[in-house]
Amino acid sequence: MTPPNSYSLQRTMIIYILLIGFAALLVASEFVLDTHSTALKQELSRNYQRHAIGDLAEDQVYEPLVKIRNKAMMMVGVILAVVVIVLTMFIKTITEPLQHMVEVSKAISAGDLSRTTGVDSKNELSQLSAAIDDMSTNLQEIIMLSRSVCDSAGRVTSSTMGLMRKEQSTPGGSDAMEQQLARLESELLMLGQVIDFFKLYSVDDRSCPG
Repeated sequence: MTPPNSYSLQRTMIIYILLIGFAALLVASEFVLDTHSTALKQELSRNYQRHAIGDLAEDQVYEPLVKIRNKAMMMVGVILAVVVIVLTMFIKTITEPLQHMVEVSKAISAGDLSRTTGVDSKNELSQLSAAIDDMSTNLQEIIMLSRSVCDSAGRVTSSTMGLMRKEQSTPGGSDAMEQQLARLESELLMLGQVIDFFKLYSVDDRSCPG
């Protein structure tokens, strides 16, 4: 759900489209008014009459139309400028944050949990950015907890196996327990290798004792 003070992407896209449409409508309206104005018809009629009596050169007869053509070209330039501005705003506010979040998501998927998105755009992109950062933080907490358990279990296993070698126990029971502890130690070593695959914010680079 979008917060009350945020702007949705849908509203942003509508604003961009309306800006371009408004500029195009202004240009089209101005062109239609100029070409259908009574003043233009009267000026062309006067020019034809003056040309007929030899008072006006042929290239000067269509001078009002040339002015309208130049004005239309200028208006097209204005529309292009508006399109460029809107496109720049679109890239800055939508495309670039999305690309950044895609790159961070790929890094997290590859095991680099030290990356954060940090997008603050006050729309759905900001919510998606916060969700990605929360996911990365939760993964780090799980991995840090697993590392702690791995270290503790490894120390207990090593200590127990050392005590068992010193104590005089029944041969059969001692061998079976030692095999179980050895298997547990092997599994903890594999867990430690999986944990070491991830890159955390500020966790010591330690492996489970083996």
